[in-house]
Amino acid sequence: MTLPMIFALAITVFMIALIMVDQLPFGVPPLIACLLMVVFGVVDIKTAFGGFANSTIIMLAAFMAVIAALQKTTLIARFKDLIVSMASKGGFKAYVLLILVVMLGASIFGTGSTAYYVLVIGLLSTLPYSKLLPPSRLLMPAGFAANHPLAPFNVALQYGIVMAVLQATGFLERVDLVKFSLVNLVLSLGFLAWCLVAYKILPDHPIADTSTDKVAIEPANGAGVDAADTTGVATAVATPTITKRQEYATYFSFALAVVGMIMYSYIGDPGYAITGLSVAILLVTNVLDFTEIRDAISQPIILMSAGVIGIADALGATGLTKLVGETVAGMLGTNVSPFLLVFVFCILTSLLATLTGSTIGTVYVFAPLAIATCLQLGLDPTAAAAAIVISGWNGHFLPIDGMPAMIMGAGKYTLVQFWKFTVPMYFIRLAALSAGALLLFPM
Repeated sequence: MTLPMIFALAITVFMIALIMVDQLPFGVPPLIACLLMVVFGVVDIKTAFGGFANSTIIMLAAFMAVIAALQKTTLIARFKDLIVSMASKGGFKAYVLLILVVMLGASIFGTGSTAYYVLVIGLLSTLPYSKLLPPSRLLMPAGFAANHPLAPFNVALQYGIVMAVLQATGFLERVDLVKFSLVNLVLSLGFLAWCLVAYKILPDHPIADTSTDKVAIEPANGAGVDAADTTGVATAVATPTITKRQEYATYFSFALAVVGMIMYSYIGDPGYAITGLSVAILLVTNVLDFTEIRDAISQPIILMSAGVIGIADALGATGLTKLVGETVAGMLGTNVSPFLLVFVFCILTSLLATLTGSTIGTVYVFAPLAIATCLQLGLDPTAAAAAIVISGWNGHFLPIDGMPAMIMGAGKYTLVQFWKFTVPMYFIRLAALSAGALLLFPM
């Protein structure tokens, strides 16, 4: 290893350590790491901070503003009424329908939205006990369903990261957004299949606090805000304060942003520019003022994403990523199963993301390594990149992150009860994800 490789590796490890100790604001560790890369001469300042000029980061920042505007619509209020109404009916049919409704709601908010899963878990935690459908039997699968969109068209963040890590390793071919969405769908269907099977093994006990009728949507110990939050929105849902005309403008802006992201696969950067222009509609119609837009586009998640792109570029520029890829490729041999390759890297990524609490930071470490390994073996790395990026949001078998911690606490589950559902869920999801990625992006 050369001296720049050693510095790059040491700085990357230092960045991960800063993220793990969680003593600095979210998004700061990658910025410190970028500065250190420049100070130690690993890369120049333009390369280190090149992530802030990355087209996918610009698109993501714009989309954060669109998501912030959606919080002002009546969709959330209607969703709340629907959940309470369906849960009161009870039975296996209501159980399945509620999970499907939550998964459809996740389609709007995107994978891992803190605001959304806190809303869902908070509502379900107040349901009165019923033998027909015990709330403890519903809360865990429905809570995790908030992470699995049934109509995955809102995959901007994950798609942007996939493109960023592929480009950082020198693979410049565009990824089909529709196919990438279908990979998410296969994952969601795998999760749904497990929920159907797991219905009988879920525990039966009351979970609501009968001493109060309040809906507690704030988790204990700050669990409602975690490093894997993909929207950066607040955990409490605001009451709609916009007019019908503004609400229609918000829906149109959202649709235009999605169209722009889809068009990127065909027209390149102008597609992302369309997503940016959708924010102008929100400003002109007064759905968001300039301060709200500024706050939305400068979310800590944007700083994190832009910063770690610079780190990934630095690792690639020193040759460290290629070296690791060659080493792993040599260990695996030339006859390695593509499924095993993708599955193992998905396990590593999701495991470290769960333990560190930093989904995006972990993804940006492991995805380039897997891509380099695929390139060394002469394989198309698209399936590996797609699966590994998505896997970062699919750990959850340990109650040490925001969503699983809140589910275990709100549902009053023992650790054994929690693991009976989450451990099989963990492996089933990653197996479905790996298979789906390879099916849609053959190596």
